[in-house]
Amino acid sequence: MARRRRPPRSAIVLRWLAVVALAAIFLAYIRPIRGYQAARARVAARQADLGALERENARLEQRLALSGEDSFVEREARRIGLVRPGERLFIVKGVEGSRKGSVR
Repeated sequence: MARRRRPPRSAIVLRWLAVVALAAIFLAYIRPIRGYQAARARVAARQADLGALERENARLEQRLALSGEDSFVEREARRIGLVRPGERLFIVKGVEGSRKGSVR
């Protein structure tokens, strides 16, 4: 039987040093990778916010374009409770409750 020869002590130490070096490199990359992932999440959130703001801006620009029309101005004035001279404002209470109860 051939007896296996044990590697020299320096080879074993070099192997362990290589393992420790690789572990250190791995640990050194953990924090930057987490920071990168967090930054990507923040960018995605900001892009979602930007999309919502762009939609809101488009809606407001559309309202602004309509604001020059007489029908729009009258509708908005009536919405806030204004009436034309000579008209009487009637406030009807309980309309919302009756609408919820009747299903058509």
